Amino acid sequence: MSVISANSVLPAHRSPVALVTSDSLRLIGELSSPPDPQATVICVHPLPTHGGMMDSHIFRKMSWRLPALANIAVLRFNSRGTTSAAGTSEGLFDHAEGEGLDLQAAIDFAVEQGLPSIWVVGWSFGTDVILKNLSHPAVEGVILLSPPLRYTSDVELNKWSGTGLTVVALIPELDDYLSPDQAIEKFAPALDIRIETVAGAKHLWVGEKYVYVVLNRVVELIAPDHAPLATEWNGPMQHWNDL
Repeated sequence: MSVISANSVLPAHRSPVALVTSDSLRLIGELSSPPDPQATVICVHPLPTHGGMMDSHIFRKMSWRLPALANIAVLRFNSRGTTSAAGTSEGLFDHAEGEGLDLQAAIDFAVEQGLPSIWVVGWSFGTDVILKNLSHPAVEGVILLSPPLRYTSDVELNKWSGTGLTVVALIPELDDYLSPDQAIEKFAPALDIRIETVAGAKHLWVGEKYVYVVLNRVVELIAPDHAPLATEWNGPMQHWNDL
């Protein structure tokens, strides 16, 4: 058995994808999948004007680990105007407005591909994209990582009552943008959203300890038969070399 480290890449079928939005933009993406996934995660990345992209470390590690460890397919994409090693998506940053069409395109793609049990996971800016725009009957649940509520209005937030979705917000204890106490107050009218505080964590979830906390909680919610998430792997393993 080998310990899974920060740059461990476990087996999966990984393929580039092109998402086309309803306003005719082409977005760069990647689908990382096991042979017969039982569930699907769509990742909505942090703020691109501050370095957020589909390769932001939590989401890249999801794509490296969850297909093999939890039988979950992971779809990542660059929102409009965002660049990663895979390329640049068309369009321009749109303050979580046009990015709602990007999210819709990703969900539509997952449905067209027949991917099962679709969950959407947003991180920071990605949570605003979700809270402002998500409306799709195929989505079964939502996970919000470090929501700053920077672009989401109170009216939009208040709509998150009675949706029928499982919605969990993971709030870092030491978040610079929205503390646990502030989150409890701000999210109070959004009755669907369950707040969970993560002790010692910060907004960017730096460190393998907190990466594990996030990935394990995702698995507990989406594919609980694979929780707790393994920390060792008995099989082929590659190591990414840009870390």
